[in-house]
Amino acid sequence: MNHPLFNLELQVACKASNLPDATDFEQWLAIAFAIESETKGRAKALAKPFDITVRIVEPAESQALNNDYRGKNKPTNVLSFPFEMPEGIEGLEVSILGDLAICAEVVEKEAAEQKKTLGSHWAHMVVHGGLHLLGYDHIKEFEAQEMEALEVDILAQLGVEDPYQVRD
Repeated sequence: MNHPLFNLELQVACKASNLPDATDFEQWLAIAFAIESETKGRAKALAKPFDITVRIVEPAESQALNNDYRGKNKPTNVLSFPFEMPEGIEGLEVSILGDLAICAEVVEKEAAEQKKTLGSHWAHMVVHGGLHLLGYDHIKEFEAQEMEALEVDILAQLGVEDPYQVRD
């Protein structure tokens, strides 16, 4: 999909039947990137439009990636892989932001456990992963507060309730 800010490649590598439409992914990322660039401007200096891949995966693929890259041997909701230019390649202008791997089964399970609509949780996972691609993190408390506040603002623009609010 081509958007003025980015080119989205959506890869579906799972059998889930209740996935959001490609236009949903585009909308979620477009709002996240636009709001982020207006607020903090931490977006990478990339040639526009930049490229992003979102791959929807089965738990086995999520688990393998999570184990290989984070040392956690279990499937997870979203993994972000910001693009890094390989060493020794200089002078090449690349417009790749990175990749997201999202496990449909984990997202669905979490939405039910957290009493959220499936669409809202998908939006949150895509926004969360997109912000990681832009350099945001939540390892340190102050970083988590900054990232979560931005997520809440972005999701509000999408009509999604605060994902960090506990629901009964």
